[in-house]
Amino acid sequence: MTPVDATQWGFAHEGRTLTSENQFDVLVVGSGASGLNLALEMAAFARVAVITKSELHESNTYYAQGGIAAVLDEHDTVESHIADTLNAGAGLCEEDVVRFIVEHGREAIEKLAGYGVEFTTRTDSAGNPEYHLTREGGHSHRRVVHAADATGQAIETTLEERVREADNITVFEHHNAVDLWCERDVHGRSKRVTGLHALNTQSGEVRAFSAPFVVLATGGVSKVYLYTSNPDICTGDGIAMAWRAGCRIANMEFTQFHPTCLYHPQAKSFLVSEAVRGEGGLLKRPDGTRFMYEFDERGELAPRDIVARAIDYEMKRLGADCMYLDISHKGKDFIKKHFPTIYANTKRYGFDMTQEPLPVVPAAHYTCGGVMVDQRGRTDVKGLYAIGEVTYTGLHGANRMASNSLLECLVYSTAAAHDIKDRLQRVKVKEETLPPETPPWDESKVTGADEQVVIAHNWDELRRFMWDYVGIVRTDKRLARAQTRIEMLQDEIVEYYGNKKVNGDLLELRNLAVCAELIIRSAQARKESRGLHSTLDYPQTDDSKPPRPTVLTPKRYRPSDD
Repeated sequence: MTPVDATQWGFAHEGRTLTSENQFDVLVVGSGASGLNLALEMAAFARVAVITKSELHESNTYYAQGGIAAVLDEHDTVESHIADTLNAGAGLCEEDVVRFIVEHGREAIEKLAGYGVEFTTRTDSAGNPEYHLTREGGHSHRRVVHAADATGQAIETTLEERVREADNITVFEHHNAVDLWCERDVHGRSKRVTGLHALNTQSGEVRAFSAPFVVLATGGVSKVYLYTSNPDICTGDGIAMAWRAGCRIANMEFTQFHPTCLYHPQAKSFLVSEAVRGEGGLLKRPDGTRFMYEFDERGELAPRDIVARAIDYEMKRLGADCMYLDISHKGKDFIKKHFPTIYANTKRYGFDMTQEPLPVVPAAHYTCGGVMVDQRGRTDVKGLYAIGEVTYTGLHGANRMASNSLLECLVYSTAAAHDIKDRLQRVKVKEETLPPETPPWDESKVTGADEQVVIAHNWDELRRFMWDYVGIVRTDKRLARAQTRIEMLQDEIVEYYGNKKVNGDLLELRNLAVCAELIIRSAQARKESRGLHSTLDYPQTDDSKPPRPTVLTPKRYRPSDD
């Protein structure tokens, strides 16, 4: 890749050059599919930094098993994919957004294939290779492109290799973003982003990064719950930082609980892909009887919210620790060919899915709400973009349909990259000015974090009361209890943060607490059951008025003049 001439872009104007190791044209926070795709889109045009708080590959993308939904079969249509998505979203999807994303599905797949992602293929009737498509819950056709049952790993490792080869992308691993830095108006509200501070978790140093464009690609906040399919990094950092910077947040009451995570004390967060049900897997009670047709005419292929509630209901009704997912009737060769990763991992925990059913339980899996963005990924703060699970785009509505998330990541990261390129061009010809640099981090008035037990206790308490009170099924009383607890925790965390040196655990706890409050407030505001939000006090869907997203507006919100 040809290196960028620093005299053509970004800081080269107004007497500033890209000579500092912490000055860039674009800062990308997060290293999943959305962040790495945007970095690659920008690499030929700008100097890019990718800031990630663990190893570069460690992301939700890496652990995604199922695949990417796209219309590739001749018997499928864009209109069918749109209709399925709208139906799964329970009336809250924004149809223009759904259409925009679905229409770009083929393009997204072709781009990944061009990068070198090896999707699973089969031979058609004429002997020609074609993508093998599977079907998942909520889809009326086979339209899920996959790489066996480790699609995310195939995508992430391919993008990682490309990023590490790029001349104009600098990777900062083990850097935990602390907060965005913004230029503010006379009322203290954010006018535009100028960069951010990030903690090097290995050295303990907080570094200041400057750029006219910052992209949040930090994923969701499922770690706010005690049981989750997500890796430890999913602590809502981008949502919390955007909220503190003055961005509106929407639909945080809609957390998707994946119906089938492996139930085993050592499995922690191992997810059994929805594709297992798509290929004929059956959900059963401990006595071996099926139950899904008692809840939905689509049985095991009902959308995730319905399946998760059905499993939760049966577990509580029977006092059972788990339900069971059985695909053993499909035969050993079929299972090992289609699900080699799941077969190997469950075997490691002592289960043989070719011979017996797998014990499964629901777990927090995906955040359907987040930072409000337009179709270019722009947030309410000038220069600040957000892409991927950290966002509310309007695609998922009240319930995400399986395998639409990676599609959204790819389509929106490409759209945001195109917009940033245009904005950089305007900087180049001086139609736009550059923001001031981010000042150094000041910790002259803080002391060492010598009370780690406080952080550990608050971490545990937060995740437990969120699971108990703000989980799959809610009540007003449970939400009120959660609100009381989060207010007390917030006070403790704010005091601790203001007086102690920051570390990774404290930063994540601070962000989790912000997101927990946003989830609770959003759940309290919705006086109905819809999609992923189920409450015993309002068990019916309110059809008396057009459904609307739940939008929370921060005190520092400033209508954009962009």
